[in-house]
Amino acid sequence: MLTVTIKTHSGGNGGSVDLDDDMFGVEPNVPVMHQVVNAQLAARRAGTHSTKTRSEVRGGGAKPWKQKGTGRARAGSSRSPIWVGGGIAHGPKPRSYAERTNKKMIKLALRSALSDRAADGKVVVVESWDFETPSTKKAKAILESLKVEGRALVVVSDDDENAIRSFRNLTNVHLLKTGQLNAYDVLVSDYVVFAAHTLPTASPASTESANA
Repeated sequence: MLTVTIKTHSGGNGGSVDLDDDMFGVEPNVPVMHQVVNAQLAARRAGTHSTKTRSEVRGGGAKPWKQKGTGRARAGSSRSPIWVGGGIAHGPKPRSYAERTNKKMIKLALRSALSDRAADGKVVVVESWDFETPSTKKAKAILESLKVEGRALVVVSDDDENAIRSFRNLTNVHLLKTGQLNAYDVLVSDYVVFAAHTLPTASPASTESANA
């Protein structure tokens, strides 16, 4: 079982906590992470791209010239795909890029991502987000005292309103609530920062909320 030090806002030692082996101690499954992340990115695509076929392009109703006797190739419409200004053959049309991914894979991908970050010492736990009032300056100072560099994923709860308002203006911080935690955002972050009360566990209730 992996044990990490609980940090205070000043970067001091506030005790220790054992990370759940089922969430932070599994062997990362790279193929599953790859498939789940690809599916998540694909689902973000709007799929609104569209081109007009020859039947949708304006004009071209009249035959450009008679069938025979001109010496030119026969043509039935000036909106044929081979004409300039004509329709597009086999062009993109609106579609959904969503991929079906079962819940077990999504959960395994998240556990693999968290385990990978924990193995690298990139999981940071603080006592709590006790902000009396919103303060971006204080939020920045906390991350500096925790020696969190690069892109940080900060996990908060619905009750951490002042913390949310404090961190959301920092360009190197991505905020997620516990129910939004996912493999992609963990993998693209250099550090994952939890408060003690937002640490995910593999118990049925917690796992369900952490992988929703």
